[in-house]
Amino acid sequence: MKLTRSRKNRMLAGVLGGMAESFGMSAALLRILFVILTFSTAFFPMAVIYLVLVFVLPNREGY
Repeated sequence: MKLTRSRKNRMLAGVLGGMAESFGMSAALLRILFVILTFSTAFFPMAVIYLVLVFVLPNREGY
C-alpha cells in the first residue's frame, strides 16, 4: 500500500482523499476526524502534518 494524493477526491490538495482511498474508508469520515483532531490539538500540529504530506506525497497516477 502506497500513500498518494488523490486526483479526483480532493478538497484542498487531495491528501485526505488519497489516504481514504488507500485505507478503503470514507473520505468524508476521514475529513471529519481530521477537523476534530485539528481543533482539539490547537490547530498547529495537524496543520504542519498536512502541509508536510502535501509536499511529500506524490499525486496518484492514471486519473
